[in-house]
Amino acid sequence: MQDFQSFLAPAKINLFLHITGQRADGYHLLQTIFRLLDIYDTVHLKPNNNGIIKRVNDVAGVSEAQDLCIRAATLLKQYTECPLGVEILLEKRIPMGGGLGGGSSDAATVLLALNRIWQLKLSRKQLMLLGLKLGADVPFFIFGQNAWAEGVGEQLQAITLRDAYYVVLNPNVHVSTAQIFANKQLTKNMIPKTMSDFSGACDLSVGNLNAEFTNKLEKVVCNEYPVVLDCLNWLGQFGDARMSGSGASVFLEVANIKIATEICNQIPKNVQGFVAKGLNQHPLIDFASD
Repeated sequence: MQDFQSFLAPAKINLFLHITGQRADGYHLLQTIFRLLDIYDTVHLKPNNNGIIKRVNDVAGVSEAQDLCIRAATLLKQYTECPLGVEILLEKRIPMGGGLGGGSSDAATVLLALNRIWQLKLSRKQLMLLGLKLGADVPFFIFGQNAWAEGVGEQLQAITLRDAYYVVLNPNVHVSTAQIFANKQLTKNMIPKTMSDFSGACDLSVGNLNAEFTNKLEKVVCNEYPVVLDCLNWLGQFGDARMSGSGASVFLEVANIKIATEICNQIPKNVQGFVAKGLNQHPLIDFASD
């Protein structure tokens, strides 16, 4: 690890997810609230002068060509015509394929960190536009704050959320996002809500999310993947359990770490689980100027 610099990439959950339409290019229009969590992947970067971008460790199930970290560094290098390169070592902790945004967050951290290391001085807006080329969730992590999101997830407004802890369960199943969005049972024409609708109707007590704002993918995913339903039902005995993104991870908001830990200690042995605290901002929020 000599000469590597280390940068954190936090997870996210979606407090709700509505589908309001579909664009001509096939992308779905949505409304959601992204919340940052204090569980992190760590991206280790070692800049070089030879212009080569490469990954120096294996990541299970992800080839170097598919790796969003490599793609992010390559895109940034091409966009800025930067002559420098970088070696990337990715340390995964966020469960993969679970709707927690790990890959997108890793890519955002690479863009933010290399913007500083390579002294590129790109604005946050420029980095967000680059990030959108890599995935719809990447701009949120560059935005760096909890956010009300619209469009395909790239139209972001900062939102203040209460302090809370989350118990997160990750069933051992990979949900196909494309398959879920293609399901004919999915409601895709919900009437758009506003951020004030959410705030005005929100239950002020921690652990009670707004009943009008739910994850509309949840029912379809549970029909296709019964193990997700099992996790929701198990976690639901303690409160308002919900699915994040297109799954498979599910979460429960609670008031403090004591409650979260007590629940986490009871998690069935065939399911991964962890406790995380909601963050107010991304650890690298100062790595780009507005």
